[in-house]
Amino acid sequence: MLTQTEFEFTLPQGYVDSEGTIHRDGVMRLSTAYDEITPLQDPRVQRNPGYLVIILLSRVITRLGSLDTINPRLIEGLFSADLAYLQDLYQRINQAGHTRLRVACPHCDGEFEVEATPVGESSATPQNASLRR
Repeated sequence: MLTQTEFEFTLPQGYVDSEGTIHRDGVMRLSTAYDEITPLQDPRVQRNPGYLVIILLSRVITRLGSLDTINPRLIEGLFSADLAYLQDLYQRINQAGHTRLRVACPHCDGEFEVEATPVGESSATPQNASLRR
C-alpha cells in the first residue's frame, strides 16, 4: 500500500497576486522532520514564534495556482481564512496521519473506509454517511 504524500486543496478565498489573478488550487506535501526543525533557527521565528506557521507552509505547499514560487512573503499575503484553512489542512495530514474515516452505509449497514475531505479540497466527500463508534 502506497502512502499518500501530496494533498490537493482549494483555498476558500484565494491568493490575489500583483496582477489581480486569484490562485486557489494547490498542493501540499507531507512535512519532514527537517521542515519542522529548520524554521526554528530562523530569526523571524525566534523573534515571533507565531511566524513558524508562515515558514512551515512556505516549505510544504508545492503548488498554488500558476505561481512559480511559494515563499514566506506569499504566505504572508494570504487572507486570514486561507491561512486558517491551510493550518488546519497541515495539522490533519501531518499530525492525524490521514483523513480516512470508518463509515457504515445507512441502508445495508456495510462498513468501509472513505477519505474525508472538507469543503475546499478536491476529493469528493461521501454524503449521508454515518460514523459507527
